[in-house]
Amino acid sequence: MKATEPLPGDEGRWPALDAARLNGALASGPGLWRELRVVAETGSTNADLLTEARSGAREGLVLVAEAQTAGRGRMGRRWVSPPRRALTFSVLLRPGGVPAALLGWLPLLSGVAVAAALREVAGVDARLKWPNDVLAGDAKLAGILAERWGEAVVIGIGINVYQRRDDLAVPTATSVLLAAQAAPAAGPDLRERLLTAVLRELARWYRAWLDQPHPGAADGCGLREEYLRRSGTVGAAVTVTLPGGQNLAGTAVGVDPAGRLELRTSGGLVRVSAGDVVHLRAADAPAAQ
Repeated sequence: MKATEPLPGDEGRWPALDAARLNGALASGPGLWRELRVVAETGSTNADLLTEARSGAREGLVLVAEAQTAGRGRMGRRWVSPPRRALTFSVLLRPGGVPAALLGWLPLLSGVAVAAALREVAGVDARLKWPNDVLAGDAKLAGILAERWGEAVVIGIGINVYQRRDDLAVPTATSVLLAAQAAPAAGPDLRERLLTAVLRELARWYRAWLDQPHPGAADGCGLREEYLRRSGTVGAAVTVTLPGGQNLAGTAVGVDPAGRLELRTSGGLVRVSAGDVVHLRAADAPAAQ
């Protein structure tokens, strides 16, 4: 990892994130985040925090990269972020007491936090595509990846912020700059305000999900209700691609207590977990290339 430094061509246009100011803002929050680090460039913030987890790092560490060169999405897909145009960061959590079967709620919880922050900061009506995408309209605005090592879980979040149309790798993506309806949202401090809001919402939901009589129960803290309220998948006709190329078509009718998608098919109700899904798309959408 490299220390934060100016990036050629971007000085004054997209300001670098200020770690000291961000740490100060987080200090007045729910108390989950103990340290936030900002680096100019790294391969993958998730990989870096998994290394920290193996070394015994405590919960509450946040790593933000101004540029990411080898970020990972689900199923090994690559995520590359250009300097200062996106928010790419990972958080280290240690959800002690949560049954392994309920850990699948962590990326869904993170999606709720991202969607809430996008609405608050930028006026974007974001919807959640199960299991790990955040959409504006039909276009992907953010992605989430949760990875586990022992009792530690690292959650990586990537949000397109300042990208113009020709900066985006695929036509099915968008950015806050393109999606925001409120003009003030695109100010120079947008990334900082958005990051602070995401971390505040993430801490709030994580604490509610964890600190209850049955840790990890999505119904006990209102998480499942909130996720369903923001879902753009539940209620839609979808096609799920499974390992081996098998397609499963039906209507998404819910998310069960373990965070699995409930799919009403011609053969009955099927539940699929995020780890079993290669791709999910609207029934009338073309297959991913």
